Amino acid sequence: MAARIIDGKAIAGMVNEETRCRVRKLAEKGRTPGLAVVLIGDDPASQVYVNSKVRKCAELGIYSDRRVLPVDASMDDVLRLIEELNADPKVNGILVQSPPPPQIDEERVIAAIDPDKDVDCFHERNVGKLLIGKTDGFRPCTPYGVLVLLEKSGVDPAGKHAVVIGRSNIVGKPLAAMLMQKAKGANATVTVVHSGTPDIAKFTRDADILIAAIGKPQFVTGDMIKPGAVVIDVGINRIPDPATGKNRLVGDVNFSEAVEVASAITPVPGGVGPMTIAILMSNAVTACERRIRRA
Repeated sequence: MAARIIDGKAIAGMVNEETRCRVRKLAEKGRTPGLAVVLIGDDPASQVYVNSKVRKCAELGIYSDRRVLPVDASMDDVLRLIEELNADPKVNGILVQSPPPPQIDEERVIAAIDPDKDVDCFHERNVGKLLIGKTDGFRPCTPYGVLVLLEKSGVDPAGKHAVVIGRSNIVGKPLAAMLMQKAKGANATVTVVHSGTPDIAKFTRDADILIAAIGKPQFVTGDMIKPGAVVIDVGINRIPDPATGKNRLVGDVNFSEAVEVASAITPVPGGVGPMTIAILMSNAVTACERRIRRA
């Protein structure tokens, strides 16, 4: 029997509706959450991502401040802009679109963002809080989006073996940390495998929950999956489509094979992707709510 499809668009819609309700409550107090999105250069893919975030802000009633710096912007230019946004009371969250041009030190940019406005959860203070299980930081957008997908799909990680393929600072590491926390929606036994792991399939075949975030198109084949496992595909890759002569989007999982083995699976597109923006919007509102409480 083919796996149940976990509809990321539908679940992101639920999260967005919750966010919209929170925005309305803030409006009753005369407050509007604000998100600044910084783009350095004119990379077409980055422009698409930035514009999609600005549109989602407008949909949900969130103020957006779109800032574009030239491709030859200096570190001083970027740091001055971050300082300005840190001080702007209309801005509750700051996001710098990645990757920046090569002359920009991304780590320095992240470190310059006010941790209370770090809605991507890249600042070392928020990453540290995440690791030790504190809840007064932010939860990173894609990893937390995965946990929300599991929760709203009726999949409880508690007591299960979760295997994460990939050890990036953006997805793999924070997701593993979140899954192992002693908390609702977590409590899993977690294994992380990566490019340095010999015989990755030995571990993936033992996973009750398998999360692929390795950045290799269709890397996970059907014979690498335990029958009945839940498969979450974080990958977004473009590969040539001989049928159309154009590129098409695929994940890190060979969907046509995996769907015949798993009990539930996310598609690409339409799985984890919509959740990332939904959580970003939610984090921006959280930042505004916290600022009001601190006032």
